[in-house]
Amino acid sequence: MAALCVVSKSKIIWNIYSHSSLRKCLLKSTSARWIHVSARANYPAHDKEFEKAKERLNSLKEDPGPNVKLKIYGLFKQATQGKCNAPKPGMMDLVGKAKWNAWNELGDMTQDDAQKAYIKVVEELAGAESSAPAENLGPGEQYDGLKITRENKVFHIQFNRPAKKNAITWQMYKGIGKAFKEAAEDDAYSIAVISGTGDYYCSGNDLSNFTNVTPEQIPKMASEGRAVLEEFVNAFIDFPKPLIALVNGPAVGIGVTPLPLCDVVYATDLATFHTPFSALGQSPEACSSYTFPKIMGYSKANEMLLFNKKITAAEAKQVNLVSEVFLNDSFVRETSTRIQQFAKCPPQSLRLSKILNRSSELELLKKVNKEECKLLEERWQSKECINAVMAFFSRKS
Repeated sequence: MAALCVVSKSKIIWNIYSHSSLRKCLLKSTSARWIHVSARANYPAHDKEFEKAKERLNSLKEDPGPNVKLKIYGLFKQATQGKCNAPKPGMMDLVGKAKWNAWNELGDMTQDDAQKAYIKVVEELAGAESSAPAENLGPGEQYDGLKITRENKVFHIQFNRPAKKNAITWQMYKGIGKAFKEAAEDDAYSIAVISGTGDYYCSGNDLSNFTNVTPEQIPKMASEGRAVLEEFVNAFIDFPKPLIALVNGPAVGIGVTPLPLCDVVYATDLATFHTPFSALGQSPEACSSYTFPKIMGYSKANEMLLFNKKITAAEAKQVNLVSEVFLNDSFVRETSTRIQQFAKCPPQSLRLSKILNRSSELELLKKVNKEECKLLEERWQSKECINAVMAFFSRKS
């Protein structure tokens, strides 16, 4: 790992640290300024803007993290010297290799384009700092069936129908999409969290969404439901910042399937995970037909998706559905501490790293989501599904 430190006028000084030493260096230098080279090169047309961007970068208060620093370093070298012409460092020079890769990966990018990209990155970093409001952001807008908390750089979405075990209505599907959009676009928030109020995390789709529908209305209901679900799942797929799920109790159906689309999933030891699609005449959703086999293996995934197996929090951790399990009594305290630590990380570094991690599968996930929703539209109109839902309500009565 590496830290970008203060520079002389003739060259950039990049200090090399061990992992533990780097932490100490960063703690000691959080208020330090980092300055770029002023040595002249064959700068292209954006020279003045480029010089201003270097000065603006030096005035930033928040450390953007090593990943963003490497990106800035590569763009700077490309803008001032052109295509990478330096020999690749040896295997033991980890920092040198990281710097070389950051420059070399830019390939044949012109110096003019590199300057533009450099200016854009700096403007984004500076803009995020200047537009961030106070830490405690107040209640803000609330959405139907949800409780939104906005404070300390954390945008917290809670399913808020405890009397209905946090079952999701059509209005809640749309509200969650709006909440994600707000959290994504507002630079005040570094991360987002989703959890439930009461004893349940989420009992899945509110099956009353399917009631009071006459036979001739079923195709219209199925078509509209397909559009709402696809948009809801795409909101998880496209969310550009770290998303943490806190599974505070039992999770069912659509409360379970988007969890692999989150970046970290913490669960209380009282949580259970159940996807009874076959029992209700339906089919997998939220990309679970792809993500479950990927993280669990086909056999374990099929037990859940085909044969309605309910698993415990401990079992969910074993199959990689959950990152870590906490005792119920300490769940809120333990997870709150971690979230506050995460929220202190450089926000641009978090965002750019998240986008990088998701980019290779983004289109695939959207394709899977579309195909799943298409099949569900058919399933919702089938006799199997209608009879299963009717049987559910009969048992409930």
